[in-house]
Amino acid sequence: MKLGQAIYRFLDRGKYTKNYSENTLNQYQTHLEKFLGHLGNEYDLETVTHDDVYDFRISLAKFSKKPLGIKTVNAYMITLRNFFLYCEKHDFPWISSNKIELMKSEQRKVDFLTGQELQMLLESFWDTELRERRDRAIIKMIATTGLRISELTKLNRSDIESIDDEFSIRGKGNKVRPIFLSEGTKNTLLHYLEGRTDSFSPLFIRHNYDSNNQNILQDEAMRLTRIFITDMIRRRSLAARIPKKVSAHTLRHTFATTLLWHWADLRSIQEFLGHANIQTTQVYTHVMNPELKKLHKKLIE
Repeated sequence: MKLGQAIYRFLDRGKYTKNYSENTLNQYQTHLEKFLGHLGNEYDLETVTHDDVYDFRISLAKFSKKPLGIKTVNAYMITLRNFFLYCEKHDFPWISSNKIELMKSEQRKVDFLTGQELQMLLESFWDTELRERRDRAIIKMIATTGLRISELTKLNRSDIESIDDEFSIRGKGNKVRPIFLSEGTKNTLLHYLEGRTDSFSPLFIRHNYDSNNQNILQDEAMRLTRIFITDMIRRRSLAARIPKKVSAHTLRHTFATTLLWHWADLRSIQEFLGHANIQTTQVYTHVMNPELKKLHKKLIE
């Protein structure tokens, strides 16, 4: 079997039987097509060796137009692991997936806002303008629920208007988890929605449209993109004079570290964030080290 044929069978399986998210499928396709391009379109699956994978890894790290970082190279290797594991399970000629090693990287750094910094950011908005209400609601929503930016952009008004303080989302890996709204977050959302006079379905929309064209505009044309929200958060944090590089993920980290500071256990935080593996959640534990040291000093003589 040609390598390309096996790759597209793997992608079809992910789409039609495993129900992978669009983002996951796009990443797998990008990585595997680059691997195929590295070896050649006529390469046979049964002739792929570990040396081929090693050479591909080196080419990513050293010889790309823009050399890729360790985290990105490891993402490619994880894709190849999953692909060759699929080959193993379906009795195609294969190489051992568990022999594809990842590069050792430094411990992931978690950037988050302090309570004071988050308050500075939230208080920098003008409530009289609808766009300001929207942007404040977006930031408040991520920082108090831990939503991923991809999850937030998919929300519709109907997801939250018929509930009190809880709703469910289908997140990464197509897993359903509950999202809880604090009273403050709920009020911030309602304050934004009360200013809306449109009938568009998305929870957060762009407001630079001609109201005369409202009847012909489609919902998806109005929905905010992750690029828009990423840029908005960056601009807003700079305007609020936050001395950090702030992103949607920074706000998600802020949610997780806030839970930790209030002694939430890792399993609970894993559920709140929708992490498939507890090891992903453990990256937050180092945040508690200074506080644990103080507690030990206070309690242990």
